[in-house]
Amino acid sequence: MRFILILLLCLPCWVNAEVYEWQDAAGNKHFTDHPVADAKIVDIKPGYDFFRVKTVYDGDTVELEDGRKIRFLGINTPEIQHRDKPAEAGGDEAKRWLLEQLSNSRVRLEMSAEKSDKYDRTLAHLFTENKQHLNLQLVAEGLAWVNIYPPNLLYVDELVKAEQHAELARLGIWGRPEYAVIPVSRLTEAGRPGWTRLAGKVVNIRTTRKWVFLEFSELFDARIENQWLELFPDINSYLGKTIEVRGWLNKSKGHLSILIRHPSAIK
Repeated sequence: MRFILILLLCLPCWVNAEVYEWQDAAGNKHFTDHPVADAKIVDIKPGYDFFRVKTVYDGDTVELEDGRKIRFLGINTPEIQHRDKPAEAGGDEAKRWLLEQLSNSRVRLEMSAEKSDKYDRTLAHLFTENKQHLNLQLVAEGLAWVNIYPPNLLYVDELVKAEQHAELARLGIWGRPEYAVIPVSRLTEAGRPGWTRLAGKVVNIRTTRKWVFLEFSELFDARIENQWLELFPDINSYLGKTIEVRGWLNKSKGHLSILIRHPSAIK
């Protein structure tokens, strides 16, 4: 298993899937990681300048010497302690690992479709001078989980494969009881804080103008925005199946829901 991980991490940094953009009849833009009729490839130029990291905030957020705050694309690491919020299991380990990788190395950035988030942080994949893909390695070591925000689909296949290997080997977070799968039947209206894995049977599929809801019980569902349905298999194929969904629980009027942005969050 470790040999497989090493092979994965030795992939050249330029290997990645294309991101395609297309418009529907109403003029709405769509993004996908596979070619469709009349789609064009999004022009994503890798960066070749290297920068020193000034501050490591946690396992997936750093600040460069030029003042830019960088949020790692495609992944999420557990939170470290923030003021009155305690650290999540594995958060300190992810930060410590990242500090070690950056102690004597600079990084270059590679962007995807979106250049920044709502907090004005630059969104990027980070590569060290010795060609370590830090986003990918954090996942392969079990220090982060895959967290895809379409249309940012760069390196999705590599990240998903790395997560699969880490999970099978029970590395890092995958061996921690805090991140074990919870049956939907055990949910209460109180919900559950933090990133959560829930498993249950999809008993109904409900659609609205904006959303598709995979309903597990009267208390809980997983919702997918219609604009990203082309990334998923036939949504009706989930009906009657027992699946796992991963994400953060939202609570509204006593009802719990998880937002699913990409099929990698469904197992």
